[in-house]
Amino acid sequence: MPALPLTNFSRLAIHTMTNKPWTLAQCIQAYTHANVPAITVWRNVIDPIGAPAAGKMLADSGLTVVSLARGGFFPALEASKRQEALDDNRRAIDQAAAIGAPLLVLVCGAVPGLPLPTARSQIRDAIGQLLPYAQSHNVKLAIEPLHPMYAADRSAINTLAQARAICEYHRSPFLGIALDVYHTWWDPDLEKEIQLAAQQKTLLAFHICDWRPNTRDLLNDRGLMGEGCIPLKHIRHCVESTGFTGYHEVEIFSTERWASDQTQYLEQIKQAYLTYS
Repeated sequence: MPALPLTNFSRLAIHTMTNKPWTLAQCIQAYTHANVPAITVWRNVIDPIGAPAAGKMLADSGLTVVSLARGGFFPALEASKRQEALDDNRRAIDQAAAIGAPLLVLVCGAVPGLPLPTARSQIRDAIGQLLPYAQSHNVKLAIEPLHPMYAADRSAINTLAQARAICEYHRSPFLGIALDVYHTWWDPDLEKEIQLAAQQKTLLAFHICDWRPNTRDLLNDRGLMGEGCIPLKHIRHCVESTGFTGYHEVEIFSTERWASDQTQYLEQIKQAYLTYS
């Protein structure tokens, strides 16, 4: 059964990083004017104004804050660096609470030269250390698996199964998974893992964009929905058939798009969302 067509924007959320040239104030103004109901905030737009000011702006806007991006980057060769990462993640939890974000997305990190099993153990243990702090602030943590091309230096967690293993290890209602189609569309176990995440109530977020087969940059050349080869409608059907009722979060890193007129780009996002998602 195909996914039901999208006919409105009631479940559309946009990451501020998608419109990277804009400040938080500009994102808020543009999204509300465009009838986009929800936003995921990146920390870089909070830093210039501080979390309390950002929180007030967001509360006054009426936008739903879906999550804060990002925490993570836990592994390190030195214990002092691992402690710095924990301290920074506690600051991120503070920021999430201050802006009313119920969720902090974790890009878990990796270090060249550090064996992947060691990195994964460090990630698992660091998350365990953070969970009591997150719970005390009523902020959930969402592990976002990254595509294996990032295993060397951005994330040692590369599949939904690896993220699930950490969730099963800790078994906390404050820990789950952020599913980003850019990173997971290729996984032969994708449908099975979506079902398992739903059964375990760990599917916390759903990020969308597209994979350009002729990509020019593996980090900053993501496609707008419909520009690539990801079966977006099928994956959305798999996610929603589990009962997931969260937002469809548009997260696009694109040097080309960032250089374009952001207001026009926002309209293109909306049209692509209805047509291809």
